[in-house]
Amino acid sequence: MPSASATPPAIVPAPAPGAQATAPAPGAQAPVHATGAHPPDALLSAPLLATLLRFALPNMLAMVATSLAAIAETAFVGSLGTASLAGMALVFPMVMLQAMLSAGAMGGGVSSAISRAFGAGQPERANALAVHAMAIGVAIGAVYAVLLLVFGRELFALLGGRGEALAAAWSYAQVAFLGSVFIWLVNTFASVIRGAGNMRVPSATLLVVAVTQVLVGGALGLGWGPFPRLGMAGVAAGQVVANGLGAAVLWAYLASGQARVQLPLRSTRWQWPLARDILRVGAVACLSPLQTVATILILTRLVSHFGTDALAGYGIGTRLEFLLIPIAFAVGVASVPLVGMAIGAGHVRRARQAAWTAAALAAALLGVLGLVVALTPTVWIHLFTQDPAVTEAAALYFRWAGPAYGLFGLGLSLYFSSLGAGKAAGPVIAGTVRLLIVGAGGAVLAWAQTPPWTIFALIALAMAAYGVATVLAVRWTSWGHDRTEAHA
Repeated sequence: MPSASATPPAIVPAPAPGAQATAPAPGAQAPVHATGAHPPDALLSAPLLATLLRFALPNMLAMVATSLAAIAETAFVGSLGTASLAGMALVFPMVMLQAMLSAGAMGGGVSSAISRAFGAGQPERANALAVHAMAIGVAIGAVYAVLLLVFGRELFALLGGRGEALAAAWSYAQVAFLGSVFIWLVNTFASVIRGAGNMRVPSATLLVVAVTQVLVGGALGLGWGPFPRLGMAGVAAGQVVANGLGAAVLWAYLASGQARVQLPLRSTRWQWPLARDILRVGAVACLSPLQTVATILILTRLVSHFGTDALAGYGIGTRLEFLLIPIAFAVGVASVPLVGMAIGAGHVRRARQAAWTAAALAAALLGVLGLVVALTPTVWIHLFTQDPAVTEAAALYFRWAGPAYGLFGLGLSLYFSSLGAGKAAGPVIAGTVRLLIVGAGGAVLAWAQTPPWTIFALIALAMAAYGVATVLAVRWTSWGHDRTEAHA
């Protein structure tokens, strides 16, 4: 935590949407015009689609690499035995939740605040926000670690863990959650840098993190070469070491002076208005991952009633979604600095154009992939199984869910764009709609003992409803009044 007695930098309050921006105080790092105002940011006039594609591609590579690292980690655990695999299933929701909270929800709040500060011509405010984001990340990471290390074993037992499976889950958790602060730091620093419009450095770092996690986790978990075979604890150690390395690399980059945003730790004192600027978006956005996890748990429970084949088919479907969601994430995160800087500069129309452009891109990408698996599901299914019953169940799932992937991607992209605008409530309400459809609809279907296709149809309906509800929320939510006639 920065010292409260240090001398703070000159901080100019960020303008609220619809308010007139004020000139930053002297001493800013960016060049200053003779009028005393910073020159317009280049992202305020860059072509939207071309910039989104340029930003999204490195994000996509990093997110896919992260997903593949998680799949490789699961393969390592599978080689340790059935009990270890069952233990991983118990602990994985909390690992996934932490990643979604730190990288997506709170990370979106961080990027939003940083980009709005740059859009308003206030680089010194952006620097102070970066320090506050780091402090928030350390604090939440520490709390998350304490909660899981104190109550994790009881939580895994409540989820159904028994015997060797519970022991395996606890062995993994005791190491993995010791590194929670590293995970929060690497995702917070990545979000800070993205908020300044730099996607390459965070993406390259996360790519290295993914490779390191696979190598270290495999070496320590399975005992490659001269390394000891530590089992679940060794696999978890790969995650801790990789994210610790990633946090150190991004810290060094921010401290080197090469980054557009800096970390002036000694000259920044804690100021609640700056923390509030991050938390008012990030804290609300954190409800979305909680909704996602609750939705997954409900659906898994519903599908499990139809037996092993149906559950295995549903699992194959969710594996594809595990790779598709990073695509929407990459596009959505790419829109955050474009939207945030436009909002900070009062270019509300451009902010909305950026949001809709990103949404259309994400919907097109996921929509095409969804139609492919709906029409030719065995292209994906046969990568995992040749079993006729499982293949039939998975194909049934894809025929229903595949056509809804486009609308789901649309909603996810608009969720991140809304974070860039500092308006998280609408997409969170849309997520609530999806959760209610799954919960209420699932209860009715379970009571009526309907066939498996009805559950898969419910999944598709919930995805489509989420996309439509998010679109309506964005259209109906005011992002402020446009203060300029210079639109892209």
